[in-house]
Amino acid sequence: MTNRYHSALVRLALGSALALAAGALTLAQAQDKDAAQAEMQRKLASLSWYTPGQVGDIAGKATFAANEKYTFLNPADTDTFLQLNGNPPQRGAYTVASTQTDWFAILNFAPEGYVKDDETIDADALLKQLKDNNGRESEERRKQGYPVLTLTGWAIAPRYDAQNKRLEWGTLLRDESTQQMHANVSTKVLGRSGYTNVVLVTSPDTVERDLADFKTALGGFNYVSGEKYSDWKQGDKVAAYGLGALVLGGAAAVATSKGGLKALGIAVLGGLAALWAGIKRFLGRGKKS
Repeated sequence: MTNRYHSALVRLALGSALALAAGALTLAQAQDKDAAQAEMQRKLASLSWYTPGQVGDIAGKATFAANEKYTFLNPADTDTFLQLNGNPPQRGAYTVASTQTDWFAILNFAPEGYVKDDETIDADALLKQLKDNNGRESEERRKQGYPVLTLTGWAIAPRYDAQNKRLEWGTLLRDESTQQMHANVSTKVLGRSGYTNVVLVTSPDTVERDLADFKTALGGFNYVSGEKYSDWKQGDKVAAYGLGALVLGGAAAVATSKGGLKALGIAVLGGLAALWAGIKRFLGRGKKS
């Protein structure tokens, strides 16, 4: 056997060995990823998701009635849910989620008084301020070890539904670690003594569809007697800001010494469809076509 032939055989054998090793590593990585996703889904499914007929209390100010299409989590389980998805916990937050599509929403009540709804909204000015504030919020997420979310623009420009007393807008957020895009749609449901802040988490491709479904879900949301916007009486607390400041974060937006953004930027590890796969099996309901 010549040295040249022997060298060729060695290179061939080495190349085959490296290819096999790379294949084995790729398979192992895929198996690890599948195992991690299965474990995450198991943990998510183990949370105390509300079943049809159960009614969730929201800070003593409102309720949400679970049904076949929409479920609910209390604050403790909501914190676990957020952390499993790579987000910081939120004190006093609640979850509403679809059992048939791929969105969820995080709610919390802000007892900041009656917000007057007679203000004209300047969407361009608000977006500029949100982008400025986003840099500070991103630094806080980075310090806490959470994915940095960069605001890239509106998914839905701010708009107010005077009949239902709901202010809504949507932002597009890019996860800097994965480059995955998320759409967070915020809704403020105005009440007598404050408002319920809601962040709908969905895909940029299905924002309008999921927002329509979410609005249907809000049929199960009601302020308790005496807490509706129409229940306001002279002498009740009135918020020191209007609709525009709500987009910027409510009271934090007018506290100039703070200047911090309190809007909720929420990421989803692995994508919404993967997130809900295990939960839907647990709830015993398949996704409608």
